[in-house]
Amino acid sequence: MIFKDQLSNIFSFLEFPKRIVSLVPSQSELIWDLGLKEDLVGITKFCIHPKEMHQSITHIGGTKALDIERIKSLKPDLIIGNKEENEKSQIEELAKYFPIWMSDIYTLNDAFEMIEGIGLILNKEVESKNLVTTIRNSFYNLPQINKRVLYFIWRKPYMVAGRNTFIGNILKEIGFYNCIVEIESRYPVLNMEEIKRLSPEVILLSSEPYPFIKKHLEEFKTALPTTTICLVDGEAFSWYGNRLFQSRAEFERIISLISF
Repeated sequence: MIFKDQLSNIFSFLEFPKRIVSLVPSQSELIWDLGLKEDLVGITKFCIHPKEMHQSITHIGGTKALDIERIKSLKPDLIIGNKEENEKSQIEELAKYFPIWMSDIYTLNDAFEMIEGIGLILNKEVESKNLVTTIRNSFYNLPQINKRVLYFIWRKPYMVAGRNTFIGNILKEIGFYNCIVEIESRYPVLNMEEIKRLSPEVILLSSEPYPFIKKHLEEFKTALPTTTICLVDGEAFSWYGNRLFQSRAEFERIISLISF
């Protein structure tokens, strides 16, 4: 059996992998949801959904600080990672010992390709295709809102989702116009004066990786009194596995707040 990942790496197996280590939260949840609870032997400490998985599966460090020796001790048939979320040096070290299927995700279609690719290599082709269909249908005919937006992922310094990011693509899917169009950095750092010059009509403050909460709204309301500012569930915008099916409700909530 021959398989290819999203970095065009080729894998050959005589039988489907049965001991899997996952290095990314959204992909761990996907593997679990595809019905592979017994095959998942290692996950990161950030793989918090579902709770049962987080509590029952061995933790192998963080996405960017993997415990290489613990992973080796688990003797996986396959490791599943992501180009952006995992450190290249650690992936290269693990690749000396184990096959590593890597995702590379910038768009919703990339996410669909990842879901089907993981389903294929783990003998869950039908289930993964059905999941993609379900998620596609959930995105169908979403209400659109044509407003200029900045999506914040960090504070001190302020950092936003820019060009060529999965978050940026999701913003586009629901009709937002990302103010970050001329800055090449994927996650540019901005000061308040730069934020003002970009003139966002809407600011979205994500729950992750920085946990923005209600008190942070005031920082922006003072500086940008005419801008609509919303706290949002970051998982709806950045988890690119089966959790995408739950994103529509969050998008509709945000659109309702902005469209009043």
